[in-house]
Amino acid sequence: MLGFEPWGIQYWYVAAYAIAVVGCGIALRRAVVVDDDETRRGLVALLVSSGGWAAAQLAYLLAPPAYQYGLYLTGLIVGLTTIGGWLYFCSAYSGRAFHRNTTVRRAAVGVYLAIVAVKLTNPAHELYFTAEQVATPFVHLAVQQGVLHWVVTGFSYALVAIGFFMLMDQFLEADFDTRPLAALVGATALPVVFNLVEYARTPLLDLSLEPVGVAVFAVGTLYVFEDRFLSVQLSDGVDDPLIYLDEDDRVRETNDRAVETFPDLRGARGARIGDVLPGVGPALGEEDGLYEDRGPEGQRYFLATTTEFVRGHGSVGRLVMLSDVTGSEQRRRELARQNEQLESIAAAMRHELFNTLQIVAGRVDIAGSELEGGDVTAARESLQTASKTAERMRRLVRDFADLARKGKTIEATEWVEVGPTAESAWASVDTDDAELVRHNGGRIEADPERLDSLLVSGFRFAVHNDASRIDLELHDDGFTLAGDGNEYHNLDPEAFFEYGGAVPTAKAGIALPNLRTLAEVHGWSAHVDPDYEGGVRVVVSDAHVDVRENGADVGETGAVTASTS
Repeated sequence: MLGFEPWGIQYWYVAAYAIAVVGCGIALRRAVVVDDDETRRGLVALLVSSGGWAAAQLAYLLAPPAYQYGLYLTGLIVGLTTIGGWLYFCSAYSGRAFHRNTTVRRAAVGVYLAIVAVKLTNPAHELYFTAEQVATPFVHLAVQQGVLHWVVTGFSYALVAIGFFMLMDQFLEADFDTRPLAALVGATALPVVFNLVEYARTPLLDLSLEPVGVAVFAVGTLYVFEDRFLSVQLSDGVDDPLIYLDEDDRVRETNDRAVETFPDLRGARGARIGDVLPGVGPALGEEDGLYEDRGPEGQRYFLATTTEFVRGHGSVGRLVMLSDVTGSEQRRRELARQNEQLESIAAAMRHELFNTLQIVAGRVDIAGSELEGGDVTAARESLQTASKTAERMRRLVRDFADLARKGKTIEATEWVEVGPTAESAWASVDTDDAELVRHNGGRIEADPERLDSLLVSGFRFAVHNDASRIDLELHDDGFTLAGDGNEYHNLDPEAFFEYGGAVPTAKAGIALPNLRTLAEVHGWSAHVDPDYEGGVRVVVSDAHVDVRENGADVGETGAVTASTS
């Protein structure tokens, strides 16, 4: 055994290699349960070879002089295998395919065997290194490196640098904060710098400290920054928001896109995801995994998918990816709404057609009977009633066809002045002696034609409900139409919007169902205020409105009154 001076450099080498062996062993326990098969194989190979290298050099330091040459040579051979493990790991982790390439693998094995052969035959040619036992300042091998050593070392460092490039490129492309990981990768290169410094000083011990760097890297990535280490690999090529949750659904990591999309995630590390984004938790448990978020940009929809991280027999966390599917979900909902609307229209048309045919057939039969009895006047009146009923049916069919056309998705909207549109709609309705009162003015973001039709439907309902005054008032998120006609406090408010329901009267027809449909194509909602006294008030909300409180935006014409009350 070497006669070490207390706290001499040899003691530091012993301590460093002991730490490397222990560190690689600790990291190996976590590496063997890494989810990705190829990354796991690369890490395990790297840790086993690095730990073996450190153990061989530790044994070299502690062994009797007779065994030092063999252990030194063993360390050189085992140490060479770390390059294969390192490159395999770097290629697998960064999503490359070099480690799968048969030609590359065969070439690597061939080069390794050739170098091992050179090292094993070194006692004969001594082109790799020369060594002799010396007694001062302590008993050790004095190693002098040969030409082949420097050739192999340069080639080895070049290969190691390729692995560095693959990892650093992965970190630069990742949307996570990868600075800690980059620092850990850099730690594997620090022993190389130390070795070069030692070479320049003509060291007593020709030993490499690379296993120490590998141990620091492995322990750091697999224990301290494991969540980020795994997330970066999975996020390669992913532009969607990513959130890493622990087994208790607490936020551990987020990528930059997640923070940009959901600002509440900033500084949320350690908080439960349900407290930060309340809708995400339930979405993870639903079959469709749909998360609805209403932010400054409006309603958005995200598809929540998860990747579980399992260690042993239990989950240690999961990576949640939130893919923006707003466009697709809006189209799906629009198609569902249109299908429901068309089904309702079809049912209403069947109902109206059946009633019309019954009335027409009945009136024609009555007209025939009255004509046989000689009452021409009564027969004519019955036929006139049948004709008017048929004409009413034709109007309804036209209305339904028009609604089906206008009920399609709006491709573009614009700011529309409500005053002129209200006057135009009012003029197209048979209002009898009713009065329209506009309490304020402004504009609304809408499709002009559909907004006109919506107001026509609202006015038509109010008039059929015996209203003598209809109040139109804009609000920050929509508007209200209130008529002072009949009240229906015992009626379900939803009954007003059922096609074919003839609520509150057959004359009102499809007015409010049309109004709701035309509101929904804008993304608005419409309902009847159940607490309104003195008639029926329809509330349209979720619209973008620019209200001008001081008076209406057009002059008074006809029965339209502008009020500031």
